[in-house]
Amino acid sequence: MVIRRACEEDLPSLIAIFAEDAVGGHGDTTELEVFGDYLRAFKEIEASGREQLFVAELGGEVVGTFQIVFNRTLTGRGGLNMTLEAVQTRPDVRGQGIGAAMVGHAVREARLRGCRFVQLTSNAARIDAHRFYERLGFAKSHIGFKMKLR
Repeated sequence: MVIRRACEEDLPSLIAIFAEDAVGGHGDTTELEVFGDYLRAFKEIEASGREQLFVAELGGEVVGTFQIVFNRTLTGRGGLNMTLEAVQTRPDVRGQGIGAAMVGHAVREARLRGCRFVQLTSNAARIDAHRFYERLGFAKSHIGFKMKLR
């Protein structure tokens, strides 16, 4: 397995992974008329110095993805934190250690940058994902809130 920065050519595979997620409720779709939305987002992420999008490849195929965001805060004496976002593995390859490898990669990136911690949120309905993150050393420490705007 190879974990690398995502490139524009990976977008169809990434969109397909997100579109298969019935729990997330993000409205992702492989319909061609919205591809431009994904492309614009990809280009913005790519241009950012604080965000990075990764893919996991197995046998030359994209089988997983995650995004990391670095946040500098005034709390913790100006500490740097990492937020781990959109960890997704293709359903047909789950249980093969791909998710753990992706999270491990993210944690190593955080350590290299001197982050104080790695944080993530997970949909309350994803009980299996919660057990997965706990197995990897994450602790339930906060309650998250969202306000839907559209």
